[in-house]
Amino acid sequence: MKKFILGFFAAAMVFAGGNKASAQGKYGPDSANCVTYLSYYHEYFKQKNYDAALPNWRKAYAICAPTANQNMILDGTTLMRRLIAKNGANKEYKAALIDSLLTLHDLRAKNYPKYTVAAINNKGLDIVNYLKSDNQRVFDGLEEVIAANNEKTKLSILVNDLNAAIELYKQEKMDAEKVIATYQRNVAIVKEIQPDKTVKQEDIDKTKSDIEGLFITSKVASCENLIALFTPRFDADPENVELATNIVKMMSNSEGCINNDLFLRATTSMHKNDPSAQSAYFLYRLNAAQDNIAAAESFLEEAVRLSENEDPKVAADYNMQYANFCLNNGHKAKAVAAAQKAVELDASQSPKAYFVMGSVWGSTTCGGDEIARRSPYWVAVDYLQKARTGADDDLLEKINTSIAKFRTYFPSTQDAFMYDLTDGQSYTVSCGGMRAVTTVRTQKQ
Repeated sequence: MKKFILGFFAAAMVFAGGNKASAQGKYGPDSANCVTYLSYYHEYFKQKNYDAALPNWRKAYAICAPTANQNMILDGTTLMRRLIAKNGANKEYKAALIDSLLTLHDLRAKNYPKYTVAAINNKGLDIVNYLKSDNQRVFDGLEEVIAANNEKTKLSILVNDLNAAIELYKQEKMDAEKVIATYQRNVAIVKEIQPDKTVKQEDIDKTKSDIEGLFITSKVASCENLIALFTPRFDADPENVELATNIVKMMSNSEGCINNDLFLRATTSMHKNDPSAQSAYFLYRLNAAQDNIAAAESFLEEAVRLSENEDPKVAADYNMQYANFCLNNGHKAKAVAAAQKAVELDASQSPKAYFVMGSVWGSTTCGGDEIARRSPYWVAVDYLQKARTGADDDLLEKINTSIAKFRTYFPSTQDAFMYDLTDGQSYTVSCGGMRAVTTVRTQKQ
């Protein structure tokens, strides 16, 4: 057994060098025997008689140059995996077989450049399959695979690489900074991967989600870790936009990690040097949390304005939040305008937007006669009825409660008659900088 392992590694060392063999031709110095044993083992292998194929393959592997036949290397990986499965109880022998298997991938990568990416990826998969009990070896091996293949790395390798890093962190063999750097790099690589015939967009999206989920549940990026890691860096280079942006992104994804001095300073720096809808939005949230209402409103308005050229769904969300902010702070006309804009940008916002509009009109006090004072409730119910379509259960309950409440404020039939109005008649409401056309409705006695 030991003789075989030593002989196998000796052959591997010769092939890893490769120069002398290749200088003597494709098959190596003993081309006749090389071709003979290639033929012998291949016949058995083709018949799936792997036990008979193995000794002939060993002979071919020992005699032939690695350039002799790529299938010799590929078939060797199949034979090594079968031997590993059969010898699981023999730890020393199994370890040697695993090393031999990984060496075969290296030989293929070196001698068949067209298949280098595939060989390195396959090596990564075998590292995961056979070394999973050794997180350090898995991490080190997969780091080499990722460094070589970058955006051509198999998606599962990126996930397993981060998982190994997290496990090392749990064992106190890796610091949080290294894990965070691994996470950020792997996510960046996934974003560079383009769908093609070998990888679907849904697989790319799932991998990104898996990496993010793994990282979040690991608790590596705790607020305490992030503050300890990034504070000295930011203090040393507060004008570094890339650093500030990274700090904001990491801390905003960590639960309860935005109400602190580092986040505020990083966000302010990011917004000052490279203003964006996102940075303006974060500053709105920070100021709102500290009850700086005027500043909060200013930053939220800026977020809405800067989002005009972004994804319509993002812009709609900012407009919807601005509508709610204005509603809660008495800026009713602005609330209605922002809610209307949200619907224009993203129809899925309609239930919440119409609820805001209904709430605005239902809380609006108009001057004038009895009908003029009650007319806003007609407009409120108009919008609330529109809000029902697509509303979830929680929102629907609020809508129905508001409708029932506002209907009690409708004028009586007698009051409407006094002003020459009847049910179903058109009526224009103009109040508080807002205008709407509605329909007369009365309470029946």
